Amino acid sequence: MSSSEQRTAYFIPEPSPWPIVGMVSLLTTLIGAVLAMNGVVIGKFIVMGGLLLFAYLLFGWFRDVISENLADRYNQQVDRSFRMGMFWFIASEVFFFLAFFGALFYIRNIALPWLGGDGYLGATREILYSQFDPAWPSHGPGALGGDFKAMGAWGIPAINTLLLLSSGATITWAHWGLKQDNQKTLVRGLMATIGLGLLFVGFQAYEYIHAYGELNLTLQSGVYGSTFYMLTGFHGFHVTMGAIMLMAILGRSMKGHFSTHNHFAFEAVAWYWHFVDVVWLGLFIFVYWF
Repeated sequence: MSSSEQRTAYFIPEPSPWPIVGMVSLLTTLIGAVLAMNGVVIGKFIVMGGLLLFAYLLFGWFRDVISENLADRYNQQVDRSFRMGMFWFIASEVFFFLAFFGALFYIRNIALPWLGGDGYLGATREILYSQFDPAWPSHGPGALGGDFKAMGAWGIPAINTLLLLSSGATITWAHWGLKQDNQKTLVRGLMATIGLGLLFVGFQAYEYIHAYGELNLTLQSGVYGSTFYMLTGFHGFHVTMGAIMLMAILGRSMKGHFSTHNHFAFEAVAWYWHFVDVVWLGLFIFVYWF
């Protein structure tokens, strides 16, 4: 095949098992999580099995794509396809979090006022929950889960905000080093970003332990507890996945896989990491602060 044909011909990969493995791993993890939340002991073991299978998926799929890239099997058309795919993936993640932010907005600004006597459904208060206090944070009607304390904005949440904003700066520093063909800056920037991300996850784990043990803030703490853990928990999962992807990029950077003109894998993970930063700012403002 001539060089001109190679630039225009679309790369067709070999049949891959990884989409099926991904589906099985995610389904297994979700089923295990549902069982664990409902007190079924085997649920947590199913979750661990699903996560291990997902880790195997990441390792195998990354390995195959890296091998194809190093073999110079990708052309400009494939590069555009990768960029479009990453764009739409992040777009889907945006709408994923918007759904949870929308639920939070609906609860705080529509449902609670209705139950408190405001609006055209306000008359239902006397029929259903005449003693209900619509103030936020709320257990919801019935004071589900007992008394709890809301998580404040200052302390660990503020520290985590500083960590993620700093990580956005360090990954930009790494990108600058890559564009300047400076491997030391690239590697140092990635290592700093990974370290800050892992610190974030560690602080969030400590925050959860503190919330469960001392604040009685659990998933059973009514509508506030469920929305708090849904939003912050999914974000923490995204930070963890982002850190794993950054580790893969760091390993490739240390081996010299990237050049100033061939580094989309780095850019894709950097886009994802900046997205995670932006989502956290929304969480800090609307979940912790307001």
